[in-house]
Amino acid sequence: MTRAFLLHLPPPPFAPALLGKGLSALLQGIARRHPSILVRLGAYGGADFLLDVTDVPVLLLMSPAAGRMRVFRRSAVPAHGAGIRGSLAAFLSMLHGVEDGDALFFSGALTISGDTAAVLALRNALDDAEIDLTEELAAHGGAWVHGLSDWLARQSGLVLSRRGT
Repeated sequence: MTRAFLLHLPPPPFAPALLGKGLSALLQGIARRHPSILVRLGAYGGADFLLDVTDVPVLLLMSPAAGRMRVFRRSAVPAHGAGIRGSLAAFLSMLHGVEDGDALFFSGALTISGDTAAVLALRNALDDAEIDLTEELAAHGGAWVHGLSDWLARQSGLVLSRRGT
C-alpha cells in the first residue's frame, strides 16, 4: 500500500467523535478563560452554529453555552440555527484579527446562513475576546505548542496566532 492510497481512505468511524471531544475541551477552556464571550452572546449562547470550513473534510457544530463542539461528516449536515462557511484561512484571519469580519463577509470569503443576528453576536463576542488559538492550545498542551504553531504557520501560510499581528 502506498501512502497516497491511505490518504484517500475515509477516517475511522470513531475519528469524528474523538475530534469532537478534543474540540469540546478546547471550547470549554476558551469559555473559562474568556467568560465575556458567553456574556456578550447573551441569548445567542444557546444557538447551534454550523462552522463549514470548506477546505476541511468535516463540519463542526458549536454549541457555546453547552461548551460542546460536535464533528459531522459532510454528508450528514446537522440541524443548526446559524451557519458560517468559508476557508480555514478566512476563519483564522477573522479569529486573530488580521482581517475584519465584516470585510470577510462582504467580500464573500465568509458566508452566513440562518440567524444573521446570532452570527453577528458570535463575531462580536470573538472580536472582543481577542482569542489567540496558539495560546489556547498551549494552555492545554504546554509551551511546545508555540514552536509547532510557528512552524505550521510558516509551512501553511495560515495565521495561527495573534503574535506578530
